Amino acid sequence: MSGRGIRRRMALVLAVLTTAGLLALAGPPTSAEAAASCAGRKVRTLTFDTGTVRVYRKGGRYVCAVLVPRKPARKGTLRIRAWGGQWVRNEKHPAGPVTVHAGRRPVCIKARAGGRSYDSGWILR
Repeated sequence: MSGRGIRRRMALVLAVLTTAGLLALAGPPTSAEAAASCAGRKVRTLTFDTGTVRVYRKGGRYVCAVLVPRKPARKGTLRIRAWGGQWVRNEKHPAGPVTVHAGRRPVCIKARAGGRSYDSGWILR
């Protein structure tokens, strides 16, 4: 093995370790960062008195939603349903992310935070 290959490999290992160290120092995500846990592009932001629901579309088939309460201490719940399907919610994380296979069907989103609720009606046709 040549000296150039060893140096290149050592530089790669150093870069990976530096990145891992920086991620460890960053700490756990805040509620705003956790809200970005849905992959895809943001298609809607639904705002109501006690929070915001961010809606994302993944690959044209899946719809993902996350509830972000206005006050971080408030707990919230989120349910999403595609036309003709069942209500889906995340048992572990009631505020989301919640993903449903919608295809080209409209979806309905219901959210609750701090005693107030929100119903989107049928959206994303």
